[in-house]
Amino acid sequence: MKIIEIAEAREALGQYVGHGENLPLVVTDHGRPVAALLAVPNVDLETVSLSTNLVFVDLIERSRERQNREGGVSSQGMRRRFKNAPNQGIKRDKQ
Repeated sequence: MKIIEIAEAREALGQYVGHGENLPLVVTDHGRPVAALLAVPNVDLETVSLSTNLVFVDLIERSRERQNREGGVSSQGMRRRFKNAPNQGIKRDKQ
């Protein structure tokens, strides 16, 4: 782990991004941590965005709690529901 002051980070952040060996990088302001730069290998932008969105994380946690408490529909049961569902007016062009 490397620690740098915010003034230094403004000047040289680019040099740390390409070199994973110095990560995590903690940015401080007068010795107090204010940010961290972490490597995120093999992760897409959507995953990073959603995993750091507290509203989304809360929604997932509540959904998992409800699933554990009330149960759910198996993938096989869901396939049956879709197979037996009436056509809801979706028209497809005949080719």
